[in-house]
Amino acid sequence: MTTKVRSLEKDRDAGQVRKAGRVPTVGQWMTTYLDTIATQRLAPKTLDDYRSKARNWIVPHLGRHRLDRLQPEHLDALYAAMLRAGKAPTHVLKVHRIVSRSLKIAVRRGTIARNVATLVDPPSIEQTEQRQLTRAEARAVLAEAAGRRNAARWSVALACGLRQGEALGLRWEYVDLESGDLKVWWQLQRNSWKHGCADPQACGQRLHRPTCPKGCARHATACPLRYGGGLVFRRPKGKSRRQITMPADLVDAMRLQRTAQSVEREQAGSAWQDLDLVFAQPDGSPIDPRRDWTDWQELTSAAGVRNVRVHDVRHTAGTLLVAQGVHIRAVQEILGHSDVRTTEGYTHVASEIARDAAARMGRALWGADDG
Repeated sequence: MTTKVRSLEKDRDAGQVRKAGRVPTVGQWMTTYLDTIATQRLAPKTLDDYRSKARNWIVPHLGRHRLDRLQPEHLDALYAAMLRAGKAPTHVLKVHRIVSRSLKIAVRRGTIARNVATLVDPPSIEQTEQRQLTRAEARAVLAEAAGRRNAARWSVALACGLRQGEALGLRWEYVDLESGDLKVWWQLQRNSWKHGCADPQACGQRLHRPTCPKGCARHATACPLRYGGGLVFRRPKGKSRRQITMPADLVDAMRLQRTAQSVEREQAGSAWQDLDLVFAQPDGSPIDPRRDWTDWQELTSAAGVRNVRVHDVRHTAGTLLVAQGVHIRAVQEILGHSDVRTTEGYTHVASEIARDAAARMGRALWGADDG
C-alpha cells in the first residue's frame, strides 16, 4: 500500500476527503466568495469592507497559495505584517474573521478538507472605553433641541437607542402614537458607488478606455457609468429588526413632530417627496447622514456638552437603561443586539448602580447593627 493511498484513507476516516478537481488559490477563492456567495448575505457596506480588506491584505499576502496548501504559519505572517504596519488589533481580527468565514464555506462545499484559520489565535483586543453622555448632559441636549427642526430625532435616539440609519429611515407607517410602539423596520445608509465601465481595474488606474468615455478617477465615484451608490433604504437584519415601546414624553414629542411636518408638507406643495419619513428635509427627502452628523455637532456645541459621536447617543441610551435597573435582556431587545455580551458592555459604566452597591456594602460592613 503506497503512502498516498494511506494518506487518502486517513483523510477518509477523518471525514476530510475533498471533491476531486483543481483546487483554487486563496486569491481565486476570495473572488468567488465575495462575488457570488457573500454578496447574497452581507449588507452592501459590510461587503465593501470585506472587499477592501481582501484587496489590501488577504490577496497580497495569501492570494498565491492554493487553498489546500494554506498553513497556519501563513496567517501568522499576515497578522504580524499588519501589526508591524501599525494596524489596530481590531483591524487584524476583522481580517481573520473574513479569512475564517471564507474557508468555512470552502470546507462546507468540499473544496478543502480543513479550515486552517481555526488553528490560529488572532490578536486579542482590549475592550475600548465607550463614550456616552451623562444623564445631565442628555437632558441638556434635549432642552437645546426643543424648538429646533426634527427635535424628536434626538429624543428617539436617546430614549430608544436607535442607530443613526434606523432613526433616519424611520417611517410613520411603523410609529403607532396610540399604543406608543414603534417598529425599526427600515434604515437609511449610504452605499459606495460601483464602476459601470467594462474595465474597472484600468479605470481605477486612471487609464482611458473606450468603454469609459470620460475616463475615471481612482474611485468609482468619478466613473460616468457608476451605479449602486448613494442613499438607499434597506431592512435591518436579525434582532436589529425590532419593536420598541416609547416613553410617554417621547410619544408627545413625536406628535409635535408630525404636526410640524404637516405644515412643511403644505408649504412644499407639489415639491414634497412622500417617502413617509418621520425625519426628513423640508421637502420630505431623506436627511443625508453627513448632514445629520453636522446637526449633532452643532447641537452638542450649543448645549455645552462634550463632543461625542452620533453613535455615542446609542451608548448613552444603553447606559441610562442599565443605570435605571432595566434587566440586561430587556436592554438587549431594545438596542437590537444579536449577542447579550455586547449589551453587557454597558454594565461597567453604570456608575449610579456601582455607587449604590458600594453604599450598601458600606452599610453592611461598617453601618449600625440593626439587630
